[in-house]
Amino acid sequence: MTFRTESAEAFEQIFNEYRDRIRSAEGCTHVSLLRDIDNPRIYFTYTHWENADFLENYRHSAVFGEVWPQVKPLFAAPAEAWSTMLLEY
Repeated sequence: MTFRTESAEAFEQIFNEYRDRIRSAEGCTHVSLLRDIDNPRIYFTYTHWENADFLENYRHSAVFGEVWPQVKPLFAAPAEAWSTMLLEY
């Protein structure tokens, strides 16, 4: 997610406010926040879900319904999301 310069700190505050609630969502086993080394306006949320159904349920949850309307106006560019599969550990 790429945020406007003046909005990056606000995003971090929102993330910190909701992090534990996201972590406690059914099927969520990990939540972390990463920031790009070269561009401090670019962030990644990195989550682990037991399966895709749990992620989809979260996307329709009350918590997501609270977070997304606060975060979306802070973007400098459209957000991107990927679902990946661990091939080797």
